[in-house]
Amino acid sequence: MEKLLVAVMGHRDSGKSYTWNQLFGGTVKTGKYIRKLYLNDSEYVDVFLVSGSPEERGEYVGDLITVDNPRIVLCSMQYRKDVTESLDYFINNDYFIFLHWINPGYSDSPVIHHDINGVVPYINSLSAMFGIRDGKKDAASRVNEIKEYIYGWAKYRNLIKTV
Repeated sequence: MEKLLVAVMGHRDSGKSYTWNQLFGGTVKTGKYIRKLYLNDSEYVDVFLVSGSPEERGEYVGDLITVDNPRIVLCSMQYRKDVTESLDYFINNDYFIFLHWINPGYSDSPVIHHDINGVVPYINSLSAMFGIRDGKKDAASRVNEIKEYIYGWAKYRNLIKTV
């Protein structure tokens, strides 16, 4: 697939936005334009960010993406049953999915939560890479993992730009 969705899914206050803030090195919010994601001191890729999950906003993810066919989308997703609607948008638009479920989330009890909404089997049926990451631990390792995945994916497709 030639388009990539990098998603972080979790409960409210689990660390989704914090993940994006750490990835970009400062506070970021959903934009209307493509932005640069620096992968190191001299290389970056163009991405579109949806921070603040469509599920929490009560909005369709396709309405939040204001540019035509971005190659790389970073998206927060709320862990609940209707998250499949957002996932379906990306599948129907030919995105490969790289998803971290932040579980437990930063504000959750320290116990890993079970998949009471039945979302995990659905994700596993998709063309996706899926993993669970502990939101109580330092975000640096999950942020670095995301950055490394994006770098490899983009490098293979000649999407890396230099300063």
